[in-house]
Order: sequence, then structure tokens, then C-alpha cells
Amino acid sequence: MADKTVLVENKDVASYFTTKHSWRGKYKRIFSVGTKGITTYNPQTLEVTNQWAYSDFVSILPSPKAASEFIITMKKQNKKNDSMRFSTDYRADLITEALRFRKQFADSKAQSEKRFNAYKHHWSDNRVQILLEVTAGSLNQVDPATNKVLCSYDYKDMEGVTEVSDYPGGFCLIYGGFSRLHLFASDKKDDIIKAVMEHAGTYVGLTIKRRKDPIVQDQFTSHRLGKYSGDEHITSLAEFVVQKHSQRHSDPVKRIFCLTETCIVERDPASYSIITLRPLCDVFAIVRSQVNPQVFTVEYVKGATRQYSSTDRDTLIASMLDGVRASGNRDVCVKMTPTDRGQRLGPLFTPVDEEVESLHLKFLQQPPNAKFSEAVYRFNNNVSYSGLLHAVTADGFFAENKEKLIHIAITVLLEREGDQTTLPAEDLESQFHALRRLVASKAGFCAFTTLPKFREKVGLKVVKALKRNDTGVIHAAIDMMGALMQPMHDDYDLRQEQLNKASILSSKKFLQSLLDVFAAHVPRGTGALVISAMLDFLTFALCAPYSETTDGTYFDSLLQMVADMGRSIFKLFQHPSMAIVKGAGLVMKAIIEEGDQEIAAKMQDLALAEGALLKHLHIAMFTASKDNRMVALRQLSRHLVGLWVTGAPTAMGLLKRIVPTGLLGYLDSEDQVPQKEVDLMHVRDNVKIAQDQSQRRKPQWKQVEELLLHWRARIGLNQKEANQKPIVLRKRRQRIKSEANWLLFYYQFNRDHARSNLLWNYKTREELRDNLEAEIRAFNVDKELGSTHTISWNHSEFEVRYECLNEEIKIGEYYLRLLLEEDDNEDNSQIKRSYEFFNDLYHRFLLTPKVQMKCMCLQAMTIVYGRCYEEIGTFNDTKYMVGMLERTVCSLLRSHLVLFQVKPRLRGSRSDHQTFHQGVVYLVDPTTLSPCDISSNSLPVIQNFIESPTITPRKESVEGNGNLEKKFSPKYDFVCLQETWLKPGEQCRIESFNYFRSDREIPDLEHVLLNYCKILLSVGSSVTLILNMLIRICEYYPSRDPDGAIIRPLPRAKRLVAETTCLPHIVQLLLTFDPVLVEKVATVMWHIMQDNPQLPRLYLSGVFFFIMMYTGSNIVPVARFLKYTHTQQAFRAEDAKSSDIMQRSILGQILPEAMVHYLENYGAEKFSEIFLGEFDTPEAIWSSEMRRMMIEKIAAHIADFSPRLQSNTRALYQYCPIPHISYPPLENELFCNIYYLRNLCNTTKFPDWPIKEPVKLLKDILEAWKSEVEKKPPSMSVEEAYDVLNLPKGEGGHEEGKIRKAYFRLAQKYHPDKNPEGREMFEKVNKAYEFLCSKSSQRPEGPDPMNIVLILQSQSILFKRYRDVLAPYKYAGYPMLIKTIRMETGDDQLFSKSAPLLTAASELAFHTVNCSALNAEELRRENGIEVLQEAFSRCISVLSKSSKPDDLAVQVCMHISRCYAVAAQFEGCREKIIEIPAIIKDLCRILYYKDLPRMCSVATECVSAFCVDYYLQNHLLQAGVLWHLLLYLFHYDYTLEEGGVEKSDESNQQEVANNLARLSMQALARLGGYLDGDQKTPDNPAVKRSIAAMLTPYLSRQLNKDDPREVLKILNSNTENPYLIWDNGTRMELTEFLQTQQSEKIRTGECDPSYGADFCFTIHEKELQVGEIYVRVYNEQPTFPLEDAKGFTRKLIDFLGSQAEYLHSLLALSQGTMDTTKESNKQRLRDVEMALEALRNVIRNNPGTEVVCLGHFRLLFALLRLHGAGKLQQLALEVVNSVTTNQDCVNDIADASVLPYLLLVIQTLPTSRSTVLESLHALLSSTKIVKEALARGALIYLLDLFCNSTNPGIRGQTAELFSKMIADKLVGPKIRIILSKFLPGIFMDAMRDSPEAAVHMFEGTHENPELIWNDDAREKVSSVVKKMKDTHYAAQKENIDAGWKLPEDFAVVYTDVEGELTVGGVFLRLFISQPGWVLRKPKEFQVSLTERWIELTSKNNPDVSVNQSVDQSINRC
Repeated sequence: MADKTVLVENKDVASYFTTKHSWRGKYKRIFSVGTKGITTYNPQTLEVTNQWAYSDFVSILPSPKAASEFIITMKKQNKKNDSMRFSTDYRADLITEALRFRKQFADSKAQSEKRFNAYKHHWSDNRVQILLEVTAGSLNQVDPATNKVLCSYDYKDMEGVTEVSDYPGGFCLIYGGFSRLHLFASDKKDDIIKAVMEHAGTYVGLTIKRRKDPIVQDQFTSHRLGKYSGDEHITSLAEFVVQKHSQRHSDPVKRIFCLTETCIVERDPASYSIITLRPLCDVFAIVRSQVNPQVFTVEYVKGATRQYSSTDRDTLIASMLDGVRASGNRDVCVKMTPTDRGQRLGPLFTPVDEEVESLHLKFLQQPPNAKFSEAVYRFNNNVSYSGLLHAVTADGFFAENKEKLIHIAITVLLEREGDQTTLPAEDLESQFHALRRLVASKAGFCAFTTLPKFREKVGLKVVKALKRNDTGVIHAAIDMMGALMQPMHDDYDLRQEQLNKASILSSKKFLQSLLDVFAAHVPRGTGALVISAMLDFLTFALCAPYSETTDGTYFDSLLQMVADMGRSIFKLFQHPSMAIVKGAGLVMKAIIEEGDQEIAAKMQDLALAEGALLKHLHIAMFTASKDNRMVALRQLSRHLVGLWVTGAPTAMGLLKRIVPTGLLGYLDSEDQVPQKEVDLMHVRDNVKIAQDQSQRRKPQWKQVEELLLHWRARIGLNQKEANQKPIVLRKRRQRIKSEANWLLFYYQFNRDHARSNLLWNYKTREELRDNLEAEIRAFNVDKELGSTHTISWNHSEFEVRYECLNEEIKIGEYYLRLLLEEDDNEDNSQIKRSYEFFNDLYHRFLLTPKVQMKCMCLQAMTIVYGRCYEEIGTFNDTKYMVGMLERTVCSLLRSHLVLFQVKPRLRGSRSDHQTFHQGVVYLVDPTTLSPCDISSNSLPVIQNFIESPTITPRKESVEGNGNLEKKFSPKYDFVCLQETWLKPGEQCRIESFNYFRSDREIPDLEHVLLNYCKILLSVGSSVTLILNMLIRICEYYPSRDPDGAIIRPLPRAKRLVAETTCLPHIVQLLLTFDPVLVEKVATVMWHIMQDNPQLPRLYLSGVFFFIMMYTGSNIVPVARFLKYTHTQQAFRAEDAKSSDIMQRSILGQILPEAMVHYLENYGAEKFSEIFLGEFDTPEAIWSSEMRRMMIEKIAAHIADFSPRLQSNTRALYQYCPIPHISYPPLENELFCNIYYLRNLCNTTKFPDWPIKEPVKLLKDILEAWKSEVEKKPPSMSVEEAYDVLNLPKGEGGHEEGKIRKAYFRLAQKYHPDKNPEGREMFEKVNKAYEFLCSKSSQRPEGPDPMNIVLILQSQSILFKRYRDVLAPYKYAGYPMLIKTIRMETGDDQLFSKSAPLLTAASELAFHTVNCSALNAEELRRENGIEVLQEAFSRCISVLSKSSKPDDLAVQVCMHISRCYAVAAQFEGCREKIIEIPAIIKDLCRILYYKDLPRMCSVATECVSAFCVDYYLQNHLLQAGVLWHLLLYLFHYDYTLEEGGVEKSDESNQQEVANNLARLSMQALARLGGYLDGDQKTPDNPAVKRSIAAMLTPYLSRQLNKDDPREVLKILNSNTENPYLIWDNGTRMELTEFLQTQQSEKIRTGECDPSYGADFCFTIHEKELQVGEIYVRVYNEQPTFPLEDAKGFTRKLIDFLGSQAEYLHSLLALSQGTMDTTKESNKQRLRDVEMALEALRNVIRNNPGTEVVCLGHFRLLFALLRLHGAGKLQQLALEVVNSVTTNQDCVNDIADASVLPYLLLVIQTLPTSRSTVLESLHALLSSTKIVKEALARGALIYLLDLFCNSTNPGIRGQTAELFSKMIADKLVGPKIRIILSKFLPGIFMDAMRDSPEAAVHMFEGTHENPELIWNDDAREKVSSVVKKMKDTHYAAQKENIDAGWKLPEDFAVVYTDVEGELTVGGVFLRLFISQPGWVLRKPKEFQVSLTERWIELTSKNNPDVSVNQSVDQSINRC
């Protein structure tokens, strides 16, 4: 061992616990690197074992044999070298520390370092010339001027080297453990890298890799800070201005010390650029200087130290301490003395091992060198602050007892503590730190109550420490107490925690002393460390879950003591340290929850007065960090807000003024949040811990106890443990507990909403954030200015007004636009306090002069009243509304008034209707216009739908007498009058009037001429609503009381309507023939006429004529009306001999007697069924032809009234009785009683007749195949009948028309009414006529061939009814049947036969095949398919348009088609059908005969059946089946479906047509393969293409629906929506095309080769269609619900992308400005404009669709460059503005780097600057966009607007934008610095506080201590800004990526400010001369003034005048 006195001045700077390898073995040594040499120590005694001066030390090198070994070489006295071998896990660190002294080594001259000239890329983006020195242990950066080493890059911390390809000579060091990049440039780049790699491997034993792939400079810029380059790592949570002390600078330099979530960032205050960054987790300790109250040092685990000074040192340290611990580093501590690396046996980045811990525990008992204080320091330097890591005795009987060592160490510390009053503060602090490390272990924690006198001594020690009034000592003491309150180790014991707390909290005096210290610091804003430690102490005592282990008595006592501090707790909420804010919040939570009611109320009041509620509301809403600290703080703030608001009306009122009521509504919701975040406030479950501890067993210790009882003390067993009581936790009291659903509130707060009571999105959230931050900032300023007084927040006047919603009309709590867009089925619960809201709407309606606003209010009133009528009650202002309805001249307002009057009363109460009597009469007035409403729909007419004769409306002409030259001037039509416009009061005359009237007295003139507004309701819709209201009123006022007595007088409403002023006009609505109106009128009339005295005279109104002319199918209400009224009319019957019912019924002259009987006997429903159908029954014969005839007769009867009504809508019908109507179909029928007598031999009369033995019956029928039936000859011959009718006898007979005329002539002559003597002759004439018109005259004599038909039909019935019974039997009659079919087919007289044999035979063939597969196969074997095809072709050949359904050919075709349809189910038959193409050709030919709908229906079913085979599908397509099927779709009548009438295809021809349409739809679906499931058929793309082309893709997609009715309804009505443009024109165009193709196919066999796939509607060719949506229509109907809004958005973006290239090419060709004059360009532009408009609409009206734009913002923003296309740019801008409400879109825009496009629009589109600024306001909420805005010159554009714009609003918006940019935590300070080079700093503060004030300040003239501003300054900055803007605009216009950077030396120099002495932004001259001026930032000014004074006093020759000014300013302060 060397002499210990050799190196007396040597100081160890780094020590390592190593293993020495020698010939004697391996043993532990402390290897220490000192300032003078290398020393090794004996770790047990710390005695020097070896020591070598550096002059004798040759080298230290890594051993190649092992990764942990190194070899040292030293000189010996004989000049020989000796070497030793050591090993350690930290070899590279140890060697690096030793190599720092390499220049002192013995061979240092032989190994000189290599130096290279190079450049360093400085943090300011400048190149700095340096020297790079490659040494043995590091790469040094040397200042070439002073040859001073600026910094060293140790090889041990290098991660690699990479080249920078686009930086000449550039390479980067990857350094620091987090891939930090340091960029250098040198022409010897490769030599430098090679030297570094060689030196690192040779001297340190490390391999430094050179990355294969180089990087570019942009990558270096974006990743300069390594894994901490992201914005979240460099965005400040707290910032402090500090002075940094470093060897690079002779004087301290100012820095901004920033604390982020993960890092410590140093920034340059002049440019806000990042200078350096270090992770918080790398902090080892914080050294708080005891000498200088501002200095502190940060020690890092890599060994680096950084020293700073700050006026807010303790606050900074408290914040940093919280951040470091939150990063996971629990070992950090604050201390007064730096860490002595020479005492620590290992590097700082890892804990020492167990042996080192044990050694230092022993050193406390026996300090080496007898220095106890040094032993304490050594202990602290080696043991982690979080406690001993190896504090538990290891397993094994001979292991060291750590618990005992810890107890001894604690005892020694307390016994040898020294004089606490005189002991240096550093030593006392180190003792507390040592105690804290000991009690942080489990043994030390338990020792507090078990170790004798531990409690008393610690308590005394703490009290003495508090009296020293030293912040560092007090912090250490309280922190140690916190470790005793709450276990710092993992395996803690709740019982011991309870004991420790009870022991500490039992002394109230002790607690008061702690609180006194706490209270002393809070008001002064000092002692942040003490406050932080004290809050931790209180948290462990009072706050859940820790408070559950606190004794209840002590808890209550301490809680009261803390609550008495009042405002002191709330002041902490304004503290800069988030840790202190969080601690204060936890304490406040405990006070409110567990304190009494009085305390809680006081805290709630103080939360408002101190602004705490506002601050925590801001934290609760806008803390979006993922850092656990911030998340926990957010959770705490949310909890506090809930507590402060619960039961506090004032606080809730404030919340209602801040947050929309719709959002607050979620507080009352019971819905659950989809996913709850982890609770970071309650970090442990005490109950579970207690249960686990009580169940814990240690059986192994019991065995040891039995064997080794004398070792009890050694192992620490205690038999009393078995009898311990269970742990009892204190039950928490939650006296105030919020029941509101705050979780849902905050969840919904962060989501977007677009509802009537809540419009909430990204913009509103940002606006709320800005308002809260501005208010918090203003309140803090006020508190700072009034620091000598207690300042209370004026919370009662604070309110947030959402400027971004200014354009939304809001009444009460509801937005009208969204309310009007809501579905009527919306949940009524959304409208809260509906009564108040309804009154608010009504008041606004009364007050507003704007018609549009009145309409919106009325519409909203209608909706609200309709939903909430019960809550609102009776509307009492009906009289006023009716008067307005009478006076209004606007159709839109009139429509809304009608809606308001009508719709609510459809659901209102009786009292509502009572108030509306007065309006009934006037509401009838608009109904007079309905008969001449040209927009009325006409019904499709198919057989039984009869069109009344078309009445051509006359064009009325009007004479005027106002300003016209002559009273009777030339006539003017309505169009002319509308153009010239009559003046109010001017009189005119219509042709139908015979005198002049006022324009108001002519309803049609008034309604036509005064319609200058958009029409909301058509006349028909308006009348429908009025009729609905009348029905409702009548229902509320029945004509009979509950007992059935008739009420007299009749209810007033019915009396008013029944008067002649109303009733005729209602009746005449029947002449509109509108299905809805007719039905409503019939219902109204039925109600009104109930027991009405006016009923007998009702017929005089013509109602029975009008109503019987109706052509629709919804006639149940009509029949009900007729049933009640037809026999109660006071008319005189003309035919006295008719039956009684005909005498009494007004319908006797109109309807057949049977129909009148039917109405009377069976009621309205059955009558409606008969009336609409085709019936030939014993009780009724009625057909559509008879109905048509009836309508024609009535129309002819009233023909003169229709034109008169067209001329004068108020004309009244003059009743005239109609002659009796005779119906030709009934002429041959005999009616008796109530029946028609007809031949009933048809077996269909008995459809359910039972047959017991169908098999035997079938056999008998086969045996009696033919039979004869004898017929009696007729009673009268034809010649005799002709003779009676005076008709000449001749061959061929006479036509029916001629016979009818002869009959009418004779009947008229001999009618008993006219000729009483002619009754006998009259009867003969009748008999003759009936004979000739009946079949009797044509009946042949002899056998009736119909017998065979009956036989065949009987078989058909058998197979039809008893299919299951006959299925097992093969039909034996096929040979006869097929022979019969063949014979009949070949008979030339086939179609002239009266007996339909072939019909019956073919029907039987169908039924047999349909019965059994055996029969189908037998039919195929017997060649039945071929025979049927022959008959099929024969019958088809005779079909024509004149063919009737009953024709033989028609019937045969139907039966054979059915047979083929069934046969197609069987493969064998299907193959045979494929072999015979004529079958399909003939089948398609059948479909041509549309007048035979039943036959076509059967053929359509056959087509559908054939579709099971792909080949048959193609054959059908080629045969032209599409032409036929598509045409049948347009014969559908949806009113029959919706009319509610019972119907069947047997009796109703329209139902047949409807059924055919449905079958055609199904056939088309099966033909194309649209259906699934049982109806699935092969997919046929060719068919699908054709159908999509002809029916539009939208309708073709609907073919997959099971129910085709909705599609058919669309096809047969007019529709214009974004998916479909379908009207009469499109139907006509398609039907013409189909008819043409159909005719060509039938006539020539040729047709469209594409089969309609190339068809295109003319109207659609002009439409822009995107994604199957018509863009124009969608833009007209933007609120139309889309099937796939996101898909449409995607298609629009794709379309814009397809057009963008063309537009940009055009822009390039036109040299920057697009030529929009060319027609080709115009169309493209129009399409793009429409697409952009649609994109804007879909985003605005479909929340959530904006996310589809993600990834496409480069496209959308690029459209902004299309200069010359202003509208296109404007629309693109509106799209951008619309998406900015979504945060994901904002983030994607940030990633796309497209901001320059938006900036250019500021110049190219001046009219849209406001929209641009609004968009920027939303976008600049993203830090990334703020960074891009700064880089791309947004500041200069905005400055130009602020300085030079003539629009105050634009300038205000610009100021607001500046305020938002400055508020950005990452880039805002830098923006403020740049702006301050143009404008004085006070402008930025004004912009933040009030943008409008900033504009006024800029325009004004000021001279005060903070601002000197006049016209010259304003003009100068404006000109400078404009010049810079023009330059940058020119550059950016040429290159969109052009950047903007302000020169470093730039500043606008203001003449009037030159020479002024300025300190902290204050002009000292004016400050002294204006003593009354109140500064905005007095504290900052005082700090700056003090620093300036210190600077001046340190100078040798200071400026006297400056000194005087500074002195005077200080005196004033």
C-alpha cells in the first residue's frame, strides 16, 4: 500500500465499488478517481490500500478478455511498469472518469489528441466555427479563439454516428441516451468519425456504430431532440426566467427554464428557441444553495450539473420536484449540499448494491475517521432517497439482520444529533434526510412506535427545526414526517400506519406549530417547498384513501384547524406549481366532504370569491395531457367543481352562464359513460389491503419457533400477533356528495353536438377556453395590482358569449335552425321549460319586423306546441293570429300562420278549440283557391279509375281603374298584373263579376299577386291542414251528449261551418278530385251533418253530384257520408212508381237500385268494395265502365258550373235535379227484391263445396268424358222481337246500338209517366229489347257442348282443391287430354266455337302438373310440352289489342303459361323448354297485350319462374322481356293501396294492374339476381346494367326489397331528391323508349342491342351526379337525410380530385389566373363549384362526415390557389371552415402542411377575409399549425391586416388571432417576441384582453409610461409591414412552400422612442413624471428594475442620469 501522505490535496471525484483480481484472489476495493491521482480503499474501514499520482500512472485500458474488466498500468521505482486488474459492471463510466485526467498521465505526451476544424450547427440555426478534439474518452468541442473546451461528448453516452446527406460535410452524433442529435460539418468528416470509433474501442472498450442510411437536414431539424422531439415533450407546463451559470459564459445568461410533462427545456428568451433539453427522469438531485437565496443546481444521473439562479427558486424547485417524481424517479431530493461523487460508490444512474448499503448502515454506528457528520453525508450519498432497497433480512439463518441494523442506525442518529440550535443547517438537513431514508423502509416505519423514545426525540427534533426558520431544514423535517405518516415502501402494514398517525396527530400543539409555519408562508407567496411538503402531510392525514387510517378524533380536530385557515387554502390554487394546486385541491376536497355544513358552505362561497371554481373548471375541461400528474389533477378538479356546485345556487348559476344549458342537461341524465378512465385520486383500496393482511399466514415461522425457541429474538416472532384485533378503518363521511352525472357531462363536453338545445363543437370549446383563460388572467392581474387588499372575484357578472354562434338564431335555450331541422318524432324531453320557451318565441314573433324571422318563430311555435301542448296549455291570442292571417300579404307567412293555427290543434285540448271559433270562417277562405290549383295531382287512370272530363281553365283577365289611363282600359292577365303590381286599395274587376271590387276581396287575385315570398305550402297542402283542423274541432264538439240526447243549439263551430258562407266552398273542394281533399271533405261533412237542422237542404249545395264524380279509390269516408245523408234529403222524387228506397234516396236518380240497397243494407265499407270493384253477383252488378258512365252523365249535368267556378272561385252551385241514369250493363238483367237473377251453373259459385272421394270422382269424370245437355228453345224469336221494335227483318241482324235507339224511342213513347195508355206496349217493348240483348237470342238448339267443358273444369277443381290427395297418383287421362288439345288446336273453327274446350283442357293440364312431379314427368314423356307449345303459338297468333280477358285464346295462354311456370321447377322439363326457343319468344309476346292484365300477370309469373336458370335469363333478355316488364311498373296506383278499401284481384281491375306491377317488379328482381333467400336466382350483370340505366341506379338498388310497393309508388309519382329526379318527363321519356323498343321487337324482331344499358335520361345528362346523388338537387335540399353521408362525402372528394388536375393545368396555362370566359371552362368550374357546395352542405348538416376529409386536405386547400375563380375559392374556403369544428380534421390539416394556400387567399380573395380569419382561429388551436403559420409567414399577412385593413371587424379578428397564437404554450412566446419587434409589447397584452381595444389603441395617440404611440409610429410600422408582406406574397405566390423568417437584427425603430430609457417595457421618464399611472405588471417591472439597478451599481463608470432615473423609479415603487 502506498504512503497515505503522498497525495494530501487529492480529492476523490468519482468512486466505484470494484473487485480486484490478484494472485491472492478476488477482493472488494473502492476504486477512486481523484484530482491528483488514483486511490483504492478498503471498503470496510475506508483505509487507503493503494494510491498513485497521475505522474506515475501510465494508463487505464479495457481488458479484451472480459466485458467488465479493466487494467491499470503504473510506474514502479525501478522505472518498470506494473499493472493491476479490476472488474466492475460500470467499466466504461470508470474509465471515462479516469481519462478526464489523461493529460496528467505519465505518457500523456506520447498520445496527443487529434484536432479537426469544423462547424457546429448552433441552436439558433447558425453555423459556429469550432475545433473538434478526439481524445481517449470523449469528443471535445473546443473554442478556436480561446482554446477552451466548451463541452465534451463522452463515448460512453454515444449511441452512434450518422451522416447528413444534404449538409456539406455534415454528420450527427447520436447522444445522451435519448438519441439527441448534434450536427457538425467538416471536410474531414470521415477522419473524425473513424478516429472517434477507434478511440472509443481502444480506450473505453465501446463499439460506436456508424449508421448505414444517412439522414437529411429536415430530419435533423424534426428529430434534433431525439425521442423527446414531439410537441408534447417540449410544450411548457410551467416557465421561469432564470440566470444560467456556466463555464461557456463569463457572466450569467438569461434563460427560460421550462418544465414540460417529461423534460426540462432551456429556451432563449430573445427568440424562444430551444437551447438544450434533458429528461426529468435523469435528474438525480436538486441542490438548493444555502448561501445565495436564488441559486440552485440540478444534478443529473449522467454526472452533469447545471447551475441557475431565479427569484422564484423555491416555486421552481417544487414544480420540478413534482415533475421528476411523476416521471417515476422517486429518489430525487432537495438538499443544500452537492452530491460528493467521491463518497458515492457507483454511478448516479443506478442504486448501489446491498453490500454498500450495509456498509453505510454500519458506518453510522462506527463512523470512519470518527466523523459522524461525514458518515451521515456518506449514507445519504449512497442510499436512495426513497429508502433502503435491501431493508429486509434475506432468507437463511446466517443472513445479516437488516431490521436490527436499521434500528441501531436510527438510535445512533437521534443520540448523536448534536446541538440542534447551533448545528449547521446543512448538517441538520442531512440528518433529517438520513432519517427519512431509514423510516422509508418497513423496519424504520415500524420503529416509530416500537423503538423506545423514537417518537419523542423525533418530535422534539422537528419542533426545534421549525424554530430555526430555515426553509430547507423545515422542508426536510416535514418531508421526513410525511414518510412516517404514509409508508414509502410497498409491503406496508395498515395497523402500523394507524399507530404512527395516532402518535403524530395526538399532539394538537405540535400540529398547530406545523400549521403556523404553513400559514406564515402562504400569504407571502414564499416557502413553496415547505408548502408542498406540508400539503403532502395534510394529504396523508385528511385525504382519502389515506385518511381511512387516521383516528376519527384526531381527524376531526385537524380538519377543523385546517378549515379555519379559510382563504389561505384558496390562495394556493393560484400558485404556479401544479403540485401545490393539486395538494390544496385534495385538502379542500376533504374539508368539503367531511366537514360540517357551515364549513362546506363557507368553502363554496370562497371558491367563487377566490376564483378557484373558474380555475378548476378550466383544468377540468381542458386538461388533455396523458401525463398522470395532469390526469390526476384533472380528476381532482372535476371532483372539486362538483362539490362546489352541489347545493350552491350561485355557483350553479355561474355554470349556467358559462356552459350551454343543453350540456348541463347531461348532469341529470342516468346514462353511463362508455369507458371510465383509471381513478388516479384513490390509488389504493384499504379494505382489500386489510383483508389481505388478516388472511396472511406464515407456517414456516411456526416450525422454526418449535425447533429454535432461543432464536426468538433473532427472528422477531411475537405470539401476541395471533390475538391481534382486526384492522378497523375510519368510515369516510361524505356530507356533501354530488349526485349529478359529472362523468357523462365531461364525456359529452368533449364530443360534438348539433341539436336544437345544444350546438357544441371544437370552435365553441376553444372559445370557452379563451374566455376562461382571459378571465383568470385578468383576475390575477387585478390581484397583483391590489396586493395590499383582499380581492374578490366579481363572479356574478361573468358570462361567456359564444361569438362563433352569432349567426345562429337562438331564442331562450334553443337554436331555431336546428329545432326546425329536427324530426317531429324527436324526444319531447329535450324541450325543457316549454312554456317559457313558447312565450319567448311568441314575443320574438311579435317584436321582429322581419318576415323571415316571423316565419321561423311561427314554425318553431308550431313544433313546440305540437310536442308540449299539455305543459303549455291554452293559447289565448288566437284572435290576434287570425287577424294577422287575414291581413298578411306574404304567402310564406300565411302558410306558417295556417300551420300554427292547424297543426297544434290536431293534438290540443278542448279549450284550445274554444278559442279558435272566430278563425274558422276565415280559414275556409283559402280553400276557395283549391279548385283552380294547377299543381293538383291527377290520378293515374286504369280501367276503374275514371278521369272526369278535362276542363280547360280560362285565363282570367282583369280590368283596373287605378293608375290606368281610362277606367275601362284594355284587359290585363294575371302575369301582366303581377309585373305592374296594383297599389293597395286599388279596385279591379274580373270577368265573372259585374262590378268593381278591392284586390283584397278577390281571393285568387290576392293570393296570386301578393306572393312575393317563397311558398311554404301549396294550396292543396294548406287546405288539407285546414280540413284536418275542422275534423278535430268537430270531434271535440259532438252533436249528442253522453246519453245520446241531441244537443241544441248545435255547437257553434258546426253552425259556423254549416252556414252558406262556408259550407258551399267546402263542398266545392270535391271538384279538385284530389284524393286527400275529397277524403277530408267527406269526413268533415259527415261530422258537421250529424243531427244538423241544415241536413235536409244539403243536397242544394250539389254535394251529391260532386262527390259521386270522384275518381279515386279511397271512398270509405265518402260512402260513410252517403250512408248517413242520402235518405234524409228534402227533395221531390220524379218517379212515383219506383221503390220506396228510390223514393227516399237522393241517389236514386244516380245509382242503380241495387247499389242503393247495398249502401243501405250493408254499410259504407261493403258499399265501397262494390263501388270500386268489378262485381257481377246476385246482389250487385257494378263495373268501372258503369262508374265512368255515371261520372260522364253527372259531368254533363253540371258542365256549365265548372267554367264559372274557374272564373270566380266564390261562385255557388245552383241545384238542378238530374235525370235518371240508365246503365247498359243492367239492361239484360232482371232485378228482384235485392238480387239479380243469373245462371248459377258455374261451379265457382260453390268454391268450398266438399268432395268426399275425389279419387273416385276423378275416375268417374274420366269415364264420362263427354255428355250432352238438353236446352229448351227460346220463348221469342228474333224476328218477333224485331217486329215489336219496328226494326226491319234482314240477314245479319242489327247492331246493339241501333236496337238501343229503337228501344229508347218506343220506351219514351209508351212510358206510363207520359202515356198512361201505353203500359202494355211498353212491357212488350221491354221484353223484346231484353231478349235481343240477352244470350237467349243467340242460344243454339240441341245439345249444349259446354258439358265437356264442365267435365274438364270439374277435374281442374279436383286437382286444385285436393292436390295433396291426388299427388301420389299418376294422372291417367293424359293421352285423352293431349289428344283433345291437339285436336282443338288443329280445328279451323277453334275460335268460333261457343264451348271453350281448349281453355278447360289447358287449365286441366296446369292443375295436373301443379299437383305432382309424377304428372310433370308424364306430361314430358307424352310430348305434352310440345303439344302445349303448339296450342300456345296458335292462340298467341290470334291475340290482338281487341282481345278480351274471356277470349278463348287469352284463357289458353294463361293456363299454358301457368303450366310452363310449374314445369320450370323440374330440371327435365326445364331442359325441354330450353330446347324450344319459341316458348320464350311466345311468352314475351304475350306481355305485349297490356289490355289483358291478368294474362300478363300470369306470363310475368312464368318469366319469374324461368329466372331460376341463367340461360333462360339470357334468352328472356334477348327476347325483349325488359321492354314489357318495365312498362307495367307504371300502371301502379298507390292510392288504392293506401285508401284502406278491401280489394281483391277478382273484382278490382286496378288491383289486377297493381298486382301486375308488383309481379313485374319481382320478375325484374329475379331476372337480375337481386334477391336473396328463397327467391335467390343467378346473378346476371347484363340485366342489372340495363335495369340500372333505365330505372336509375338508386331505384334499381331498391329491387332487393321484399316489399316493392314503396318503389312502385316512387315510380308513379313525382319526386325530386338528391337520389332521384323523377317526374312526368322522365316517365314519358322512358315509356316512349320502352314502347318503341317493344313495338320494334314485336314487329321486326330487332331492338336496342344494349337492351337499354346505354339508355340515358335527357334531364339527367345535364345534371352533375356524384356517387349516384344529383348535386344540384342536394344543394337545394341540403337537409335531406342521406343513406350514406360519409360515402357521399368520399365520392365528392374523389370527384374534386379528378377535376383538380385539369383546373391546375388550366391555371398553369393561363399563367396564374384562370380564364373563366370560355364555355368549356365554365362548365368544369360550375361542376366543381356545385361539388364544393355539396361538400360544404353535407359536412354542415351531417356531423361526423368531416372526418372523411382526413387525408384529402392537400386537395381541398389546393383549390384555394385557383385565382380568377372567386366563387370556387369561396366555396373551398367554406368547406375548410366547416371542417375546422372537428379536432381530428384540425390535426390532419396540421399534418398536411397546407396552411400557405389559406394564407394566399387573404390576398387573392379580399371579400372572404373574415372567413379566412375564422378558419384560422379554429386551426390555430393546434400547436403544429401555429408552428407552420410562423414558418410560412402568417404573421406578416395578419400584421398587414391589422395595420392596413380598413375594416374594423377584420382588424379585430386579426387581433383575436394574435391573442390566440400568443397563448400557445409552445410557440406563443416566440410569436410574442416577433410581434414585439413590430409593435410595442402593450399591444400584445391588449390583444389578449380585448381585441377591439387593441384596434382602438392602434388607431389612437398615446404617451404614457407604457406606450408612446402616434401617427408617425403608426404609418411607419404600417409601411414596413406592407412592404414585407408584398415581398413575401410575391415569393409565396411563385413557390407555395416559401418560408418567412425575420432577420435577427430586425426591429422597427420609432423616432419618438429613440433615446428613451426603458426598463421592463416602461419608459422611466414618463413613469417618474406620471406618478398616478398604474402599471399592468408591477411585479415584473420591479424585478427588471432591480436587475437594472444591480447592473448599474456593478459598473465602474455608470451613467449618472440613468442612475438617477433608476433610483427615482425604485423610490416610487
